[in-house]
Amino acid sequence: SVPVPQEIGPTMVGDEHSDPHLMSILGATKRSTLGNNFCEYYVNDAPRVVLDKLESLGYRVVSMTGVGQTLVWCLHRE
Repeated sequence: SVPVPQEIGPTMVGDEHSDPHLMSILGATKRSTLGNNFCEYYVNDAPRVVLDKLESLGYRVVSMTGVGQTLVWCLHRE
């Protein structure tokens, strides 16, 4: 059998307009990269861990796509 690689963090989980309470639950920290005039929230967890946390909060994956070497998930909560 061939081992399946699993990405590790950090994982970007939101932008400067994201819900601060949700970002706190995820354990995210807000960062600004030199040269950018906006902030983003990151966690040190792997994407699969973040998706598991969001699922436990009632979020469901609606779609997923790849952008270069980046994966983007769209989620929705009823």
